[in-house]
Amino acid sequence: MRILLVEDDGPLAESLAKALRNEQFAVDVAADGETGAHLGASETYAAAILDLGLPKQDGLSVLKSWREQGRVLPVLILTARYGWSEKVEGFKAGADDYLTKPFRIEELVMRIRALVRRSAGHAGPRIACGRLNYDAQLGGFEFDGMPLRLTSFEWRVLSCLILRKENVVERMDILEQLYEGDASVDSNSLEVIVGRLRRKIGHAMIETVRGRGYRLTAGEA
Repeated sequence: MRILLVEDDGPLAESLAKALRNEQFAVDVAADGETGAHLGASETYAAAILDLGLPKQDGLSVLKSWREQGRVLPVLILTARYGWSEKVEGFKAGADDYLTKPFRIEELVMRIRALVRRSAGHAGPRIACGRLNYDAQLGGFEFDGMPLRLTSFEWRVLSCLILRKENVVERMDILEQLYEGDASVDSNSLEVIVGRLRRKIGHAMIETVRGRGYRLTAGEA
């Protein structure tokens, strides 16, 4: 899954991006509101982390512009402004969550996971599909009750599929969650990743829907 981080504090942005990448997320970083507004309006993200005190365009204006354009990505406001009135303004502008500085990075990661899970329509933290289980709070997968070891790309693909289990996920929707920034996309890379996943959970669980994409089902190998 791909996250947009809009934060002008360089060291903080670097540490947050590193923490999120360690949790298998792909992360695009914008250091000012103007760049963040453009990325959020033109790219597809699972969620956004948005500072309020940004150069060029403040965070509330960025958020309002996204909502006015119909962008529905979940947004967590991250700011040093801790007053109740600031929180009210943030939620009125369309924020989904609000975290004040200082904070623990572990809490931020868990809040982002919760936003992504709820935006996909899952109320509880555990999502099951046949023999596969996903802990959407901790980010881990189990197969037949055993931890499933995955690369970052495998985790991103499988996360996209299990959040929309039993539904077709378009090929382009998955690809948009795989890579950071303007990284070049190998046309065969998704097929390679899906092939590796099938070897780990069984071929029958990931169906190819010709001309569209893939569907995760509870099918048995």
